Amino acid sequence: MLFEDTFKTIRTPAEGIFKDRGSKFLAYAYPIKQENEVKPLVENLKKEHFKAVHHCFAYRLGLDRSNFRVNDDGEPSGTAGKPIFNTLLSQEITNILVVVVRYFGGTLLGVPGLINAYKCATIEALAMADIIEKTVNDVYIVSFEFVQMNDIMKVVKEFSLKIRNQTYDNQCKMELEFRKTLTNQLIGKFEKIDGIVVEYLMTV
Repeated sequence: MLFEDTFKTIRTPAEGIFKDRGSKFLAYAYPIKQENEVKPLVENLKKEHFKAVHHCFAYRLGLDRSNFRVNDDGEPSGTAGKPIFNTLLSQEITNILVVVVRYFGGTLLGVPGLINAYKCATIEALAMADIIEKTVNDVYIVSFEFVQMNDIMKVVKEFSLKIRNQTYDNQCKMELEFRKTLTNQLIGKFEKIDGIVVEYLMTV
């Protein structure tokens, strides 16, 4: 099985709204790349909607299903964060945070009603979002002598590699980004060039 190197996310923040028996559920979807982006976004919404009774959220990062978090923020357990998260799973969207702000309308909705409301609010926000497909890319640092520049540039051009950073001196360094599916092939190409060092930096 080939490594899955594409994923769906949203291009820019999006909003949706769902109403049920007087309660308003305002959903805010944000593209994120790291966990540390979550808290400031949630805190900003709490300040903006300080009269709301709940600020529930779920986020998902990466391709596997283990990097996520759900938060019910005082709603009955499993009625808010989980329906938000399950909607992200069912639509196969990742690198995303969805916060649903609830204004209570005076009527209790019960567990099924809450699950439906948080799910529908999330669906509304995703319907308004620009969903895009991105590739999972590896970043490597290639170190080489200046005289090897032509050999390196041939590979860069052949595979249309993205140069993220470069320093040219007697000892040159180039930070290259490329699709994860190309990694083994490219490492093989670079290793055929004498004296260069190829080091993994990160996956983006």
